[in-house]
Formats: sequence, C-alpha cells, structure tokens
Amino acid sequence: MDMTVNGTAAQVSADPETTAAELVRDGLGLTGTKTACNGGVCGSCTLLVDGAPTASCLLPAAALEGRAVTTVEGLAADGPHPVQRAFAAHDAMQCGYCTPGFAVEAAAFVDRYRAERGDSAPSRAEIADAMAGHLCRCGAYQGIYAAIAAACTGEHDAESESAPPRAEAYDKVTGRARYTTDVRPDDCWEAVIVRSTRAHAHVRSVDAGSAPHVDLLGADRTVRYVGQPLLAVAAPTAAKARAAAEGVFVDYRDLPAALDPATTHRPEAPTVYSTRAERGAALSHSEGGTPPARWRGNVRGPFSMGWRGATAVNRIRKAVRDNDPHLVTGVFSTPAQAHTALEPHACVARWDDSGDLHIHASTQTVMALADAAAKRWELPRERVHVTAEHVGGGFGAKAGLRMENIAAVELARITGAPVRLVFDRAAELTDGGHRPGARVEVGLLTDSEGGLAALTMDAHSDAGASIGGMVATMGRLVYGHAPRRLRDFDVVTNRPPGAPFRGPNGAQLTWALEQSVDDAAHRLGEDPVELRRRWDGNPKRHALYDWAQALPVWRERSLGGGSGRFRRGVGLAAANWLYLLDPSTVVDLVVENGTVVAQTAVQDIGTGARSVVGDAVRCELGLPAERVEVRTGSSDLAYAPPSNGSRTTASLGPAALDAAAKLREEARRRTAGSSGGAGGLDAAALAALEGVRVRGGRRRDRRGYVTPFSLSDGGTVGRGFTGAVHVMEVEVDTLLGGVRPTRCWAGIAAGRIYAERPARNQIEGGVVQGVGYALYEQRRDDPLTGAVLTNNLEDYRIPGIGDTPEITVHFHEEGWEHVTGGGVGIGEVSTIGVAAAVGNAVFDATGWRPRDLPIRPDRLIEGIGAK
Repeated sequence: MDMTVNGTAAQVSADPETTAAELVRDGLGLTGTKTACNGGVCGSCTLLVDGAPTASCLLPAAALEGRAVTTVEGLAADGPHPVQRAFAAHDAMQCGYCTPGFAVEAAAFVDRYRAERGDSAPSRAEIADAMAGHLCRCGAYQGIYAAIAAACTGEHDAESESAPPRAEAYDKVTGRARYTTDVRPDDCWEAVIVRSTRAHAHVRSVDAGSAPHVDLLGADRTVRYVGQPLLAVAAPTAAKARAAAEGVFVDYRDLPAALDPATTHRPEAPTVYSTRAERGAALSHSEGGTPPARWRGNVRGPFSMGWRGATAVNRIRKAVRDNDPHLVTGVFSTPAQAHTALEPHACVARWDDSGDLHIHASTQTVMALADAAAKRWELPRERVHVTAEHVGGGFGAKAGLRMENIAAVELARITGAPVRLVFDRAAELTDGGHRPGARVEVGLLTDSEGGLAALTMDAHSDAGASIGGMVATMGRLVYGHAPRRLRDFDVVTNRPPGAPFRGPNGAQLTWALEQSVDDAAHRLGEDPVELRRRWDGNPKRHALYDWAQALPVWRERSLGGGSGRFRRGVGLAAANWLYLLDPSTVVDLVVENGTVVAQTAVQDIGTGARSVVGDAVRCELGLPAERVEVRTGSSDLAYAPPSNGSRTTASLGPAALDAAAKLREEARRRTAGSSGGAGGLDAAALAALEGVRVRGGRRRDRRGYVTPFSLSDGGTVGRGFTGAVHVMEVEVDTLLGGVRPTRCWAGIAAGRIYAERPARNQIEGGVVQGVGYALYEQRRDDPLTGAVLTNNLEDYRIPGIGDTPEITVHFHEEGWEHVTGGGVGIGEVSTIGVAAAVGNAVFDATGWRPRDLPIRPDRLIEGIGAK
C-alpha cells in the first residue's frame, strides 16, 4: 500500500492483522513509537495521521493506505519541534518511554492552540484535557504542564543556548533513545511464555509439540498461582510464537488453592507450601534478605524487632483497661500496588560465535544480572555482556536474573538465533511485580505530657505466594526509643508474588503510623507538627517541620474543614528512609577528541543517573556541557550499583567527583598554568590529556558505616536517615465521594542535590505515585480462580495528568556533611508518606478517618455517613 511517512512517499506491505504501531515499529524501524498497553489507554503509540493524533496500537495498518503519517522522529526532521525543545528544557520526562507519545500529542495541541489563540499560555485544565489520553508511570506531569505552556507562548521557538537539565533529554523526546523493546537483531526469533491457568496444581506433563521450548517449572513440578511461568516457546515471528504457545498442552492435577488472605490462616485452609523444603525455597519479595521466622500453615511469623516490647504491651493493655483517652488504636489496610512500568519486562539474548553471551535487558541491575548469568551458565564473567542503554521504568521489579532472561538465553542456545521476549500488559500486571498489601494493627499511647509512651504494631503482609514482609519492623526506625513491640507476619496465598516497590514496606507502615500520630495530635488538641517535633530527634526533619509550619496553607488551615458538599482539608505526614550506598562504585574518565567521556555500568531507569555523573564531572572540571559525555548501561564498563534502595546517586556522585579531581590533577601535572579559575580545564589542558584515563572511586564516609561489611547485593548502610514531610491539600466531594488533591508541598532532607531538576522531577513523580496509591490503585483477583482481573491499564487505574496536584518541592541540604559528596538518595523517601498525608487531609476535611486504601468513593460516602 502507498502512504506518506514523515513527508516521504513509501510503499509498504502489511499482514491484515498487523496494527499501525507494529507497521511503524517493525516494518519501518521507527521505534520512537512505543507500545505499552495495546489497548488505546496509555498514549505511548500516538502518531499523527493526516495531522490528527491517533492511538496506533488499535488502528489496523491497512487504515494507513493513502494517509500521511508523522512519527516523533518526523517532528524533528528539520530540527526539534518547539514542543520537543520545551520538553527537554523543562525536564518533562523521566524514563522517557511515554515521552514520544506525549510529544506527538502535545505538538498537535500546541500548533492548533497557537493558530487559534496566538502566543499565550493555556490553563492547566486545558493542558490536562488535551493530554488526558496519555499516562506517565514515572509521574513527570509537572514538567509536562510547564513544557506545553511554555511552548504555547513561543518560548522555545528557537534553540536554547543552555543545555537541558537531563543529559539524554533530546534522545528521549525525539525517539532516538533505544530501549530493550526496540532491539531486534537480524534473524531474531520471538518468544512467548506459557503461563499457568491454575492457582494450585501439580503439572504431570507439558507437550509443546515441535516448537523449540524451555521448561521453567521448579523441581517440585507445582504451580502456585495463575500466571506462573511453565515454559517458553520460540518461533521466527511473533505470530508463530503466539500460535505455538496456544498449542501447548498442559496436564494438570488440580490441588486445593488458598485464595483469600482473610481465611488462609485457618487450620482447614489448603497449604501453599507443605514441606520444609518447599518453605525454604519459597519466593521472596524482600530487597534486603528475608529474616527467619516460624511457619504455621500459611502464616509465617512473627518476626519481631522491637524495643522493650513487654513494657509496650503492658502499657497498652493497661490503657485499654482504664479506657485511657490518650490511647489510639486502629486497623489499617493497603492493597497490592502494581509496578506496571510502561516498558514491560523484556530481554533479547544471543550467543556469538566465540561462545560469549549477550543480553539486552530492561533491568535495574546490569552488573548483578551479568554476575548471575555468568554463574548460571558457567561462563567467565568477562564473556557475559549485559546492556541496558535506556530502561523504561522499574520501581523495584526489574532486579537480578529473572524468568524472561532465563527463557530468552536458553531459547537462544537451542535455536542458535537471537531471541526476543517481551511481556504483554496482562503478564506485566499479573506477574511483573507488585507492592504487597498489608493489614496493620496499631496501638499508640501518649503520656500525660504528650510524649510517646508505647507503640505496638502487628503487620500481616499479603504478598501472594511470596514472603519477606517487614512493615512493622520499619517502625523501629522512627520517633525515638519509646517502648515498642513490632511483629511481622506473612500471609501466604496462591496468588502472584510481590516484589520490592519504591520504599519496600515503608508505604504500608507510613499509611498506618502517620495517621495514628495525626489521631494522637487531634486527641491532644495539638498541632500535628509540634507533636512530631517532640517525638522526633532527627535535626534534619526538625528543619522540615519548621518549613512546613511556616507554609501559609498550614498556618491558615481550617482545622476541620467545613460544611456543604465540597470541603477542603490539609494533612501532613512525615517519613524517613535508610541511607544506602555501594562503596565499590567507580567511574572512569577518558579524554577522546577533546571531550571528557565518563564511563560507568549504571543503568538509568529515569532517575537521572547520567545527569548526576555528567553534572558532577562538568562542574568539577569547569567544562561546558558539550565537552562532557556519559556512557552507561553496559556490564563491560566500570562497576556501578543497582538502581534500587536510593543508593545510586549516593554512590555515583562521589565517584564521579573523585575521578574529575584526579583528571584535573593530571592536567596540572602535564600542563602547568593551563588550568584556570577554580580548577577548570582549558583547551590546552584537554589537548594534553588526549587518551588519558583515570578511575575515581567512592571514598569512605568520615564516620564510617553502620554495617562494616557489604550486604548481599553489594550495598552498605550508611549513618543517618533521609527525611520527608509532605503537606497535602485536598478537595472532598461529599456527595459523590471524590477526593481531588489540589496542592502538595514536599520537603526533602537528603543533603546535596547533584542534578537539581531531575531530582525535583523524581520527587514530583513520587507524589504522583503516592496519590495513585491513596486514591486509585488496587489489584483485583477472581475469588474463585485466583486470576488477576485488573490485567490492563483501563481496569488497573494509575494517575493521569489531570490527577496531579500542583507540587512545590523544598530541599534541605544540611546535615550530611559526614557523607562523601554530601548527598544521599531521594527515590524512596519522596513517595512513602504521600498516601498518609492524603488520608490526614481527608480527615481534616470531613472528620472521618480513612483506614483502607484506596480511598474509594464508596468507602468515603459510607464512612461519612457512619460518622
């Protein structure tokens, strides 16, 4: 068929079942167009068809006959479109997977808006309406608002003299950024994972016919949830691979399934893990190791890590007997929250002629994946090459050697061809990981002087077939040393396993604890900030309390909302997180053609790792942005940490600064007098350094570390805790039960901010994800079969741009002078307190305290009515 693509006539052929997105990506090689939901919900596949934005994942390729198609690459054919310049300048992206779709839609809107209304800024509501069909799981909406408004005023009609705040911004906004889902080597085969249709069964046999396949079941031949991988098949095309998967016959012997976490503890409930060996091999969703605990049927625990627990229990029991008004009790619950990164789990594997293994993966752990692959396939480490050039989000669910990696590598060995395996959205929402749900019982007692007298917490984590909950244990790290009994239990069911999710266990803890603290302040008739200040000995958070109390929205809050249908409320929550780092991190610098090239294996999952390294080197050497290049995402480069636990920046930044200092000293040694200013390198110094290579390491902190040894993943716990205070303003519709966050103030105490705008962007995204947790996100399962029902992005609701409050970020940078480089991570602490702040704001507006997430309209209306 004939069509026009980015202004050029083209003749193409397409299978009748091919979508426009597949034609553009696979047939024309224009991989800037992404596919994420394949349901017309997320907008990542947006094309301009005869100038109109169109979801190409739903459009048959045949519908493009005689049409003019413009992709994100076409927007930049004659130089970046003003929208693309604006997105780069305002850092309107994080992982960047959704960015091309946003840019195409925004370009159409901006061109139309300016033609109709001239160079003026549209309202926030107009922008939200125009972008309503697009989703960003990273939550980069604040920058998108700013970019579109600026583009409409003509601010970005000309090239800017300033470099964008994100090193790879133009690669992402023009579609040049290459993700694992975009990798398709010549003669590449496609793979599909065949998954269990049973919640609990013994697999007698599997017949895959003549299709190349690899078995993915464990030695006990037992499946424990619907969606568990059974085997993977491969074929030369995706259609043939899907047909081969559909032809697989599985002979199951069904076993009774435990599907309801409310009843699975009963003696008569079916057992998920029956033997000691099975329990020892149980899946874990813990990021830092699984603590020991006893099993009783499907309940594992308690694991207890309190302080003077007996004293705490005795005080709470006495308060109950005495009907003490200073006692706060409550049961709080949180649902499973799916990671659902827009780039699904994906892997492309091949073996070369020399026997080396090449893995292109969407991963948060390039180095750990390479190490694990070398061990599994008994290869020297230098013969395993893992690449993750760009990663479309992770949030904790893309760590280590995963099933998609194993399947792709084994199938590549069997077929002798490269093999590509990409989860579809249903698999992503079923088996791609989720933050475990939890049921948390809280007892909190204040004394006559308003001090914290006792705290008890029993947390039952609901992570399907996996274990490792430490929700209550996190309560050991907050509010001083008052007596506390903290007990964690795992409630195991035949449902999909959890995975670490941005502040593992922290969001569940904070939802329960921070509302209980707010309740205590209400009972005492005291400012909730003052109560926290008295209990909290951390001077960094004290500075955030000062900041929060000075906010006009806090000083002028109504203390109880008002009457009528729409009510305004203001709530606050505090949070902290461990300071983690990887002392083995190194950064190499080499001078090539007058440019300083920084090399480190780190994967950039949207958090700005490239910018952290590049900005540190540039500032230390006094170089313009165009003289610094950063190469990342390859296990063949210098060792770098995983992107989890908020350790990446705290590890990379100091190593980059150390490498830059060494290069500057080498310049001084070689060309005395050619380094000027505060150590900046001039042209003569760079010329003299051509070909020179130096390596920078992460020097030890001045006060050492909490753990004198490395953890299992190479990390170390440093001294000190990051802090956060979130102040949230909401509007509650008491008739329809809606909660609309209108404004949020996020105060973060994490020391030096290496790359200011990407850091601010990450915190804004943390607020958006916290809003989703508070109001919308809830995985739902079929109670009879255990199948995940919310297995698409229409039924599983994540926040869109119109759900985003106006966000103000405040950085407190003091208090980390003992840390090499002066700064630590922000990813976890920026999101775990948001839902509790929303809950406290809802209470302020209505007088009803939500205890179950999400705060759905039915729950709110029922709660207000029962109040």
